Amino acid sequence: MSSHAIAVGEYAAQVERFNAHMRASGVADIGGYYWYHTVDLPGGIATPGMYDYRTSVSAFQFPEDMHGSTVLDVGSATGYFAFEFERRGAEVVSVDLPSLETLDRFPGQETSALLRKIEHMIVPHSADKLGGLVHRYSAQQLHYYLLDAPFRLCARLRNSKVERRYSTIYDLSPATLGRAGFDFVFLGDILLHTLRPFDALVAAAKMCRGTLVVAQQMPGTPDDPPAMLYQGGENPGEDDICWWLPNEQCFTQLLRKLGFAEVAGVGTYEGVQRPANEPFSRRIVRAQRTTGR
Repeated sequence: MSSHAIAVGEYAAQVERFNAHMRASGVADIGGYYWYHTVDLPGGIATPGMYDYRTSVSAFQFPEDMHGSTVLDVGSATGYFAFEFERRGAEVVSVDLPSLETLDRFPGQETSALLRKIEHMIVPHSADKLGGLVHRYSAQQLHYYLLDAPFRLCARLRNSKVERRYSTIYDLSPATLGRAGFDFVFLGDILLHTLRPFDALVAAAKMCRGTLVVAQQMPGTPDDPPAMLYQGGENPGEDDICWWLPNEQCFTQLLRKLGFAEVAGVGTYEGVQRPANEPFSRRIVRAQRTTGR
């Protein structure tokens, strides 16, 4: 049996153990949940997430003590980073899309095709024979089982005070977030899913009065001239809801132009996406409004 098959089988077994535990706790529809992040829960259990950052979170160089800070986690999904910021003492607002109808799409892309793309990204074709892990949801159902219910279940079980808000990244504002600004803003794997990444970055930067961290795929090397790579292809049916990849120098110069005094790449995070067992790598760029914050 191949290592890939073993990895897929181990993931399926973890899902079944987790679901059995949750059903015993009274969560009858747990089999319908999609888990973006691995999140530790009371009782020594963890959600069966696509992405597990628990052993690699040090690569992001977040402050160990964030007491007294306000944090905005944009595109929070299951909420791993929001809960991690809260664990470090911060007061956190977690924001995600109000509906999947508001997710950026290339002109001409239908909602039904968009939903299938998202489910393919969650359970890639190389692992889509996993019984019970692939669903055919409506937009409302997929929003609930991917973005809403998993976060709320984790927040309830963790006794969390993280505040959940709903907004597109373009519409971030004091009105949508309930605050005039935040000491710390985190953008993890968000801008690549926008057709207007500069407008999205500007909207997030306006809500940041201290530190902003961007973590995502960045093409080339840190020393390459500033550029933005288009990777959506020419066939509207063959993209992964990912169109633009600014490189590190592009982010660095844009953030400086947006008023951040210090901008630097602080590292790389590498991991394996489950259940397909596909390796990935993300660069991390940190920007600060003023020195010494």
